[in-house]
Amino acid sequence: MLSKDIGIDLGTANVLIHVKGRGVVIDEPSVVAIDTRTKKVLKVGEEARQMVGRTPGNIIATRPLKDGVIADFDITEAMLKHFISKAGVKSFFKKPRILICAPTNITSVEEKAIREAAEKSGGGEVFLEYEPKAAAIGAGLDIFQPSGNMVVDIGGGTTDVAVLSMGDVVTASSIKIAGDKFDHAIMAYIKRKYNLLIGERTAEDLKKQIGTVFAGSRNEEMDIRGRDLVTGLPISVTIHSDEIRKALQEPISAIIAAAKSVLEKTPPELSADIIDKGVILTGGGAYLHGIDALLTEQLKVPVLIADDPMSCVVRGTGIMLDNLDKVKKRKKR
Repeated sequence: MLSKDIGIDLGTANVLIHVKGRGVVIDEPSVVAIDTRTKKVLKVGEEARQMVGRTPGNIIATRPLKDGVIADFDITEAMLKHFISKAGVKSFFKKPRILICAPTNITSVEEKAIREAAEKSGGGEVFLEYEPKAAAIGAGLDIFQPSGNMVVDIGGGTTDVAVLSMGDVVTASSIKIAGDKFDHAIMAYIKRKYNLLIGERTAEDLKKQIGTVFAGSRNEEMDIRGRDLVTGLPISVTIHSDEIRKALQEPISAIIAAAKSVLEKTPPELSADIIDKGVILTGGGAYLHGIDALLTEQLKVPVLIADDPMSCVVRGTGIMLDNLDKVKKRKKR
């Protein structure tokens, strides 16, 4: 059995793996449960995510990636090993070639850590590509023509904004504000307004089920439970959609500012193309209610959500894998 080339979207919130010829075979949370006494990995992925906030003292459910880069090398390596093994691409004769995505502002140290983690996890030759470039290809944009394409990729740890033309990034910005910061902003708002402590999963449920970022576009309510900071007892409160909008104002403003700064640095000819084609939203953050309408209003250009935005990056790696021999390996800086 020959090994297969694989593409990895190594996300702060989720890891997606595309195997050449088979499509996306892994789509699981980037969470690892560890026994702190023995340092043994107990669960990885969805099974580990179920443990977040619900484990005894000696077991911690941790996310080894932070802000789009590796925060804990050993745990990232263990997680990648597990997923690559689960994908069934290993061979006795040859290690799989790996194409892995990273934010546009990655440092040489962070890049080296990603390469080493991929190699130690069972990879052979490792290629690195920018996330917004893979996202644009996965969203179906033809970035290889002399024409401007703009992508806003809102992930779990980073938001990458890029204008692409002739197969490469023309202008880009990467900020460490995305899905995780949205959850933390909601937690902080609930704590400040209601003296109520809630967990990340509850904040995420609020964001998905009743959240919006566009005024007046959603009018829903949700009951949540948490711990009263005054009495220490569990209580229940009802949260409205507009409260989530207020909670998310600050992180969303930062994303709008990043998109505006990229547009301001874009050559005028490419700007004209973007006005015609619009801006494409990818990543899990594209599911945030009202984000397309708000960006359209603020950027004064049409903003469209890609089909299945969560898997755009990994789909892009899949398309690149078909032309891997033509992909120039980025030099180590």
